[in-house]
Amino acid sequence: MRAVSLCIISLWLLACNTANNTTESTNVNNLDAPKVLQYEIVKIHPHDTSSYTQGIVFNGEKLIESTGNYGRSILHILDPNMKQVGAKVILPSTDFGEGTTLFNNKIYQLTWKEKKVMVYDATTLTKIKELYWPYEGWGLTHNDSSIIVSTGGSNIYFVNPEDFSIQRTIGVYNKFGYVSDINELEYIDGKIAANIYLTNDIVFIDPISGQIKETINFDQLLAQANVNYNPASIDPGYVLNGIAYHPTKKTIFITGKCWPIMAEITIK
Repeated sequence: MRAVSLCIISLWLLACNTANNTTESTNVNNLDAPKVLQYEIVKIHPHDTSSYTQGIVFNGEKLIESTGNYGRSILHILDPNMKQVGAKVILPSTDFGEGTTLFNNKIYQLTWKEKKVMVYDATTLTKIKELYWPYEGWGLTHNDSSIIVSTGGSNIYFVNPEDFSIQRTIGVYNKFGYVSDINELEYIDGKIAANIYLTNDIVFIDPISGQIKETINFDQLLAQANVNYNPASIDPGYVLNGIAYHPTKKTIFITGKCWPIMAEITIK
């Protein structure tokens, strides 16, 4: 009798769930494929091949870069010629640096598995405090009120800048379903730009729904920049990673882990 009752309850719940999600499923199935964007190279800048880039973001004309790998993770500031300005922050050898963002004159830097978020003064790079993050840390950006975090899956989290408590979560998807390996992030003109780890693709995500609206492929970027080798041939981890929007010039800077170049582009 108990088995029959459970079966009836299960069928009722399934029917309710199907009814509640009919519209949503129909909408997902009817989604258009993301628009494919093109780009134009404005300038090729040098990039330090020892920098295992995890996140980049502009502070005026200077570029903040966070790098990873145990024993090699740093945070430093680069001038317009991509030369280091001042001293760099060297993370403990037990910390693996990840994404970074600038919010209210504070620099936030994620760690990968250590559940730490370092917060620095943007002018002096003096560490102000350390926050707790319960998941892996991959990418960081922000909108007007929240820090935005990726963790390597399909979820993106909007968190309180003061304590990193989660305010809301979106799942990133396209017409084929959820898209995982969301990595470095940058907020550009009301959309979240994101690297897809281990690919040469950057996607643009609606920050309300999570839907991927546009995509852009950079398979030919290194060749166009006259780089005669693929960094991934040296190490499979040396992939495209790093997006920074220059709000004054309206250009986007992109690079990769241990890449020899940083490309400044416009999107067409």
